[in-house]
Amino acid sequence: MKPVQIRRTIPASQVLEEITEIWCQWRRQKLPLYLFLAMCFNLVVAPLVYAATGEQLSRSQSWGLGLLGLVTLGLSIYLFFVMFVPEKF
Repeated sequence: MKPVQIRRTIPASQVLEEITEIWCQWRRQKLPLYLFLAMCFNLVVAPLVYAATGEQLSRSQSWGLGLLGLVTLGLSIYLFFVMFVPEKF
């Protein structure tokens, strides 16, 4: 028996509505944007970590180590500002 393939077409108006909704949400919510930028920056950091260890770590370990370094740097910058400019928080 052959599997039945159902093709769904998405109208262009629905696609435009979704794009405008994503654009409006992007203006209000900054956390997803920051996470995306951190992951993109980690694309630069992870190969540097992988090369610096002489291929002793796997690529996934290098990716995790780079991400851990970015999180540590971000938290230290955040805590620095919380200590010296507490009125904003």
